Formats: sequence, C-alpha cells, structure tokens
Amino acid sequence: MCLAVPAKIIKINESALTCTANVNGATTEASLILTPEAKVDDYVLIHAGYTINIIDEEEALKTIEIFKEIEKMNSGTLTKEA
Repeated sequence: MCLAVPAKIIKINESALTCTANVNGATTEASLILTPEAKVDDYVLIHAGYTINIIDEEEALKTIEIFKEIEKMNSGTLTKEA
C-alpha cells in the first residue's frame, strides 16, 4: 500500500526545486518538481520524496489528526468508549 502524508512547507530551495517540510513535528526534504507553484506555508501531500499535490490546510489538519489516532491505536493507548 502506498501512502502520501500531509506536510507544511517551511523552506524552499529554489535552485534545487526542493523544499523542507514539517511532517508531524519532523522535517523532511522533498522535490517540488511536480508542484513547482507550491510556496512556504502551503500544505502538500508528500509521497516517495515528491510533493504530489497542494492541499487545503483544513483537510491537511484533519488528516494529521486521523494519523495521530491511528498511532494511538497502534501503541495500545487508545481505549474504546463503552
């Protein structure tokens, strides 16, 4: 299964057409070759080292929250409500 993760662009290296992005508190480098119009503070989907789409901030934050819930479930800290 392939998965793209939402990230917020925090820096752009225009000469290399890459960016530094925040992914849930960690930073990563990604190519902007597929989304050259992306700018600092945009939310993007990153897959396999490439930004593949610019996305709405609200949708990005919803997806990040879903990932956090999944992480809690996998760590065994999420409990079912009765």
